[in-house]
Amino acid sequence: MEPKEKSDFIRDIINDDLKTNKFNGRVHTRFPPEPNGYLHIGHAKSICLNSGLAKDYNGKFNLRFDDTNPEKEEQEYVDSIVDDVRWLGGNFEDRILFASDYFGQMYQWAVELINKGKAFVCDLTADQVRESRGTLTEPGKESPYRNRSVEENLDLLDRMRKGEYPDGSKTLRAKIDMASPNFNLRDPIMYRIVHAGHHRQGNQWCIYPTYDWAHGLEDSIEGITHSICTLEFENHRPLYDWFLDALGIYHPQQIEFARLNVSYTVLSKRKLLRLVQEKHVSGWDDPRMPTIVGYRRRGYTSEAIRNFCDMIGVARRDSVIDVALLEYSIREDLNTHAQRAMAVLHPIKIVITNYPEGKSEELDAVNNPENESAGTRKIPFGREIYIEQDDFREVPPPKYYRLSPGTEVRLRYAYIIKCEKVMQDEKGNVVELHCTYDPETRSGLPNANRKVKSTIHWVSARHAVDAEVRLYDRLFVKENPDDVEEGKDFLSNMNPASLQVLTRCKLESMLASSKPGDRFQFERLGYFAADIKEHSASRLVFNRIVTLKDAWTKIELKGQKK
Repeated sequence: MEPKEKSDFIRDIINDDLKTNKFNGRVHTRFPPEPNGYLHIGHAKSICLNSGLAKDYNGKFNLRFDDTNPEKEEQEYVDSIVDDVRWLGGNFEDRILFASDYFGQMYQWAVELINKGKAFVCDLTADQVRESRGTLTEPGKESPYRNRSVEENLDLLDRMRKGEYPDGSKTLRAKIDMASPNFNLRDPIMYRIVHAGHHRQGNQWCIYPTYDWAHGLEDSIEGITHSICTLEFENHRPLYDWFLDALGIYHPQQIEFARLNVSYTVLSKRKLLRLVQEKHVSGWDDPRMPTIVGYRRRGYTSEAIRNFCDMIGVARRDSVIDVALLEYSIREDLNTHAQRAMAVLHPIKIVITNYPEGKSEELDAVNNPENESAGTRKIPFGREIYIEQDDFREVPPPKYYRLSPGTEVRLRYAYIIKCEKVMQDEKGNVVELHCTYDPETRSGLPNANRKVKSTIHWVSARHAVDAEVRLYDRLFVKENPDDVEEGKDFLSNMNPASLQVLTRCKLESMLASSKPGDRFQFERLGYFAADIKEHSASRLVFNRIVTLKDAWTKIELKGQKK
C-alpha cells in the first residue's frame, strides 16, 4: 500500500508497521472526545490527523465518546461533536461508538485482574491516596488494603457495583509498583464510586472507570491499530501498555504528538466554559470563540481548517502557532470561492448633480476575479450613492488619494466623480457630498481608461438594502492570554474591541437574497458571512470572517471632521 505524499514521524511509524505487517496491513484510528463540552480548534487538529491517516492509508476511522464521567457529560455535547466531526470531513461511516457500551466487558476484565492478584479494593480517601504516592525522590507507601485476598476483593468490588458504599469511600486500584519513577504506575485507580445518572446508561452503574483504565481497553475492543494522543499522555503510555499486557488482549500502539496551541487564543475547556458561564461571550457558538461551532458561525470553511492543519503538520514538541496562519488559510480558501459584493459600513451620501434625475442604469461587475467561471452580475447605479466615510476627507492628509474637495476618484465598475461641494450639519459634521461625474469614463466608453489615483466602492442609495454587520476581532489583546500581572487572570487580557456592531450599513441589492451561511468578499473590507442563526430575508445580519490581507488602514487625524 503506497502512502500519500505527506510525511511526518507518525506516518513513518505507520509505514514501518505496514512493512512488517504488524497489524496485518491495517490502519485503524479513532477520535475519542469526552462529551463534556464543545470541540475547539485543538480538537480539529486531532480530527484531521486521525481521519486523514485513515483516508490516506485506505483504513478506518472511529468516532468514540469517552463517556466515563457522568457528572460532566451531556447529550447536547454528543450531538454537537458528531456534527462538528462530520463538518470537518471526518468519515466515521456508521461507527459512532461509546466507552459506556463497553462497561460490562471492562468490569469483567477488572475481575480478571483481581483473580490474577493484580488489582485490589482500597479504602483510602482521595487525599490519603495522594499523600501515599510519594515524591520524585521518595517511593510511595503501599496501601494497608493492598494485600486483601482475592475473595475479599471480589466481594467488595461486587458490593461497590451494587451501590452499597458512598461516593469516595472505596476505589479499585491496580497493583503495580509504588516505587516506580513513573507516578502513573504507583497503583493507579481503575474504578471510583459515583452515584450519578449516566446520559446513556441511566442508573445502571454507580462505579465508573478512570480514563487510564478505559482508554486502552476501548482501543483494544475496537481493533484500533494506532492510538494517537497528545503529549500529556506520553507518561501514561507505560500504564496503557501494562493494562493490555496484564490482560493478554489485543494491543494497539499509542503514539503521542504535540497538541495545538494558537496565539491570542485560549483552548482550555475550563477557561472556555468560564467565558460562556460568565457571559463574556454570547455562548459556545459566539464567533469570537475558538470552538468549531464558533468558527462555523463566523463563516470559516471546513476546507480552510483542514488546510491549516495540513500546513502546521504534526510534531513531537509543543509550540505556539501564530493565529495569523489560520487567518491566512481562511483568506486563501475564500479568495477563490467567495463571491464579491459591495457594501458600505459607515455610509455618507453622494449626490451626483449632473446625473439625470430619475435615471438609473445597470453596470457589469465581476463576481470573482480569481474564478472566471463565476461570471458577472449587474449592479444598479443612479444619481445618489453611498460611499464609506473613510473614503472622504475634507482636509486630506499627505498622500491621501481618495475623495476630497476638488479631487477625483473612480467608482468601482462605474464612473469617475469629482467632489464639488461639502454639505454639513449645524455641528459641522459632513452629512452629504455633491459631486459631478464624467459620463465618458464607464467601461466601454471613450475615456474608460482615464487615469485617477484611487478607486473606491459604493452602492446605489435607491437600491441599497439595510443590514447589520458585526466586526469580529481577536478575543484577546496579548499573544499569550495567560501572561498577566500578579493578582489577575486571563480575562484581564480580553480585547474590549473584539466586537463592533454596525446597524446603518448599506449593501449591494443582490445581497437581499442571501441565505444564512452564504459567504462574500465585501470589496476592500474583508470576508463576511450571513449569520447562520439570525440572518433572514427580513433582517440581514453579516459577520466579518476575516479582514483582507491588505486591509485598509483607518486614517486617524486629530480634529478632522468627517
